[in-house]
Amino acid sequence: MTKILITGALGQIGTELTLAMRERYGASEVICSDIKDTCPEGPISEGVYEVLDVMNPQAIAATVSKHKVTHIVHLAALLSAVGEAHPARAWEINMGGLFHVLEVAREAKTAVFTPSSIAAFGPGTPVDNTPQDTIQRPTTMYGVTKVAGELLCDYYHLKFGVDVRGVRFPGLISHEALPGGGTTDYAVHIYYDALKKGSYTSYIAAGTYMDMMYMPDALQAIMTLLEADAARLKHRNAFNITAMAFEPEELAAEIRKHIPGFVMDYDVDPIRQGIADSWPNSLDDSVAREEWGWNPVYTLETMTSDMLKQLKNKGIGNR
Repeated sequence: MTKILITGALGQIGTELTLAMRERYGASEVICSDIKDTCPEGPISEGVYEVLDVMNPQAIAATVSKHKVTHIVHLAALLSAVGEAHPARAWEINMGGLFHVLEVAREAKTAVFTPSSIAAFGPGTPVDNTPQDTIQRPTTMYGVTKVAGELLCDYYHLKFGVDVRGVRFPGLISHEALPGGGTTDYAVHIYYDALKKGSYTSYIAAGTYMDMMYMPDALQAIMTLLEADAARLKHRNAFNITAMAFEPEELAAEIRKHIPGFVMDYDVDPIRQGIADSWPNSLDDSVAREEWGWNPVYTLETMTSDMLKQLKNKGIGNR
């Protein structure tokens, strides 16, 4: 029987992934964990919650043993913009936490899923239809930790036989938990401001293409890869996946189909713009499609329609 431990489960991905996995595998089979002392009220609090600091390997091992965990989904990390503000802390948490998880997995013989990111690429990477296997020379600390993490995961699989799997996520857009300091966060905040104010000031410049994905597709990707036949996985770790690529003006135009008076202007943040400029415009995800059947559902059009509907249902804005 599958028993899953999710680290960083109160973040943007983990909040929704916990609920999706509990629905798929059973509430008692998914342990939600985070560094916060208490789990917030709501559906996520209806299952098991463990206070867990990924910088404490003994605590990870104890939790894995206590719940007889078979799979660790390791999400705890500092994101791109936060990582640039606190690079030493980003290295410590992103690499230290992953190392501890992999060591526990080696000893306990558990499988591991951990996400990489489009940030693992850099200015020397082909910018359009970026291949699965290509040059990776990121210029952010977050990106550096993701490349190093990919290599570390490969090492633990090749050296110790740990079943490690992962994807390179693009920007993720969700109507549930707000993002926590990523470069692509504008593509979430724009929907809130469109409904609340009818306008938005973008910190990313017009014409800046970045890959994006609606959260339901991201959750499905994680569970599909976890369930994939290992014999089909030639790469195993850090598969390119994507659903759409757009720039701010295209997103604004899609919102105007629902909110005709929506206005967007710009106040570009040089730090986040510099990060975005170092990333590819679009990824080639054909390897993921071939090896484990990756196939996203949402487009920019259908995502925007659902985002606005869901936020209105939550009482966001009056437009």
